[in-house]
Amino acid sequence: MIELNIVEASWSMDASGSWLKLRPELPGQAQMVAGEFDPQKKYTVTIKEFRKKRSLDANRYLWTLCNKLSIKVGIPPEEVYRHYIPDVGDNSDTICIPDAAVKRFRAGWENNGLGWCTEIMASKIPGCTNVICYYGSSTYDTKQMARLIDLVVEDCKQQGIETLTPEELDRMALEWRQDEKGNESDKDT
Repeated sequence: MIELNIVEASWSMDASGSWLKLRPELPGQAQMVAGEFDPQKKYTVTIKEFRKKRSLDANRYLWTLCNKLSIKVGIPPEEVYRHYIPDVGDNSDTICIPDAAVKRFRAGWENNGLGWCTEIMASKIPGCTNVICYYGSSTYDTKQMARLIDLVVEDCKQQGIETLTPEELDRMALEWRQDEKGNESDKDT
């Protein structure tokens, strides 16, 4: 799979059909991608908005809090972490699956990583079950990671667990939000 960041797109039409033209962020990527194409094969292209991934500092802080909360409430830190995933928002897809395949599908999905969890709910379609598939924090952008940490911080405070000072949390949140704004301005270029 080839992945690259696109900074501009346009289209044109000629006698052979419509053409989608994409300008990659880094020089030389267009030639590299074109060189990989086999004219005898068909390809699928997916285009999605660029989002900066959450920082490793944020991930470290999250796991520090999950471990402290784990000790306080007496459950494994992995369970503490998974408890918050459904509350993050904008991190799931719901799929209608035949009842006979639900167990296998859920096991496969949850095998993607610790935060990749599922919930089931009834479907209006006979013989099917709706499965809510949550993505783990490894896929989160800075805004989603900030929401996850905010949830954990709130519970830590309720349990009397020391967290970063309000000033430090504000600084970290400001950095995350600046990252998000940087991503938004990147869209305009």
